[in-house]
Amino acid sequence: MAKDPLHLLLEHLRAEKAPEIPTSSLGRLRRTAFAGARVGIGSLAAKLRGKDFNLGSLSPQALAELVESLGELKGIAMKVGQILSYVDGSLDPEARELLAVLQRYSQPTPFPQIERTIREDLGDRGRALLARLEREPVAVASIGQVHRAVREDGEPVAVKVRHPGIDTAIRADFKAAAIGKVMARTFAPGLDIAEIVEEAQARFLEECDYGLEARRQARFFALFAGHEAIAIPAVHMDWSGARVLTTTWREGAGLEAFLRTQPSSGVRERAARSLYEFYVGTLYRHGLFNADPHPGNLLFSPEGSVTILDHGCVREFDRDTVVGLVRLSRAVRADDEQRIQAALSAIGMPAPADDFDVTRGLLRGFFAPLLAPGRHAVAADRAVAMGETVTLKRRLMRMRLPGRLLFLFRIRFGLYAVLARLGAELDWAALEDELAGDLGP
Repeated sequence: MAKDPLHLLLEHLRAEKAPEIPTSSLGRLRRTAFAGARVGIGSLAAKLRGKDFNLGSLSPQALAELVESLGELKGIAMKVGQILSYVDGSLDPEARELLAVLQRYSQPTPFPQIERTIREDLGDRGRALLARLEREPVAVASIGQVHRAVREDGEPVAVKVRHPGIDTAIRADFKAAAIGKVMARTFAPGLDIAEIVEEAQARFLEECDYGLEARRQARFFALFAGHEAIAIPAVHMDWSGARVLTTTWREGAGLEAFLRTQPSSGVRERAARSLYEFYVGTLYRHGLFNADPHPGNLLFSPEGSVTILDHGCVREFDRDTVVGLVRLSRAVRADDEQRIQAALSAIGMPAPADDFDVTRGLLRGFFAPLLAPGRHAVAADRAVAMGETVTLKRRLMRMRLPGRLLFLFRIRFGLYAVLARLGAELDWAALEDELAGDLGP
């Protein structure tokens, strides 16, 4: 019996060891151009057939080859693939499944390099950890890969180890002006491209600092300790370093595996509410913002509880900014131009007064699930098709998006894409107001 493209891709990735990650601007541009050429071929073929291009226009084989190319690059290129795998609403199920491989797997870093990093970071403790570490990774992400291990006391742990040279590779990406512009346009650009690129670079480089992530994850763990439906794995500080992060092992199903169990409406609602509380509620209540909601970072229990695994991309906001965001949410729902203009100004993003209709339309898309009254599911069309993003980004260029708000756009649309897959019915406006409390009028 012939194997389908997904199984062939996974087998190939697991058998293939990652080539050395290119760390020069030229080397990464060359690899990126090679990956982009595959999309270009699909685009040309689609146009010849009189169709608009989307990733689904690629044959399964070409898409699998694109996944391999992005996985080899790691870093930013792989992150873009991850985002498109769940935000691009134009993908058919087969294309989404192939691209979604990037959420959890790519070519692994060879184990001798992993071993060397652990020994250098942890010393004697590293040797003890390696004695009980599985050689094959359970996940290979854009910045590092995860191995299962068992501590001396018998507790199972997840050991995340950074890919060698990935921080240098990311710096190289941002040195190239072309890459910087692509990233700015991908993550919601504004008029000040330099500020946008600076913010993106800072956040991505922070993800390479596992010591910083350990402290952030410990903070999230404290905030949600004892929560009935949100779990954050505990950090084992004594077994962590700048390039190694060890946390308690957590069991659970990925999003697609969870949905295949056909969970009840109550279970799906519990999961959706938990995600909204974590990604939006933590911002409103604590000014703390985890900006990476892709499904590969989520584990679901049969009862609908959610474990959030990755805390490398995090942004903190002062109270005035948080209050401004709450006021903006409520002003958009009230469709009050004066209040919208005031809220935008308060967060440092004044809307162009001569073209308010464009601003209004963008903001209503940004808060779309909150606009319909009562209980309802997040519409699948909240996930933006790749072909639609060009028009969207041109409109966003008219708004002065401060760099510090860059990832707010990513989180909303990324979260909506996951909620749409869950299909849970909730009163989203009421939930937002509950999480915001008495912040803002």
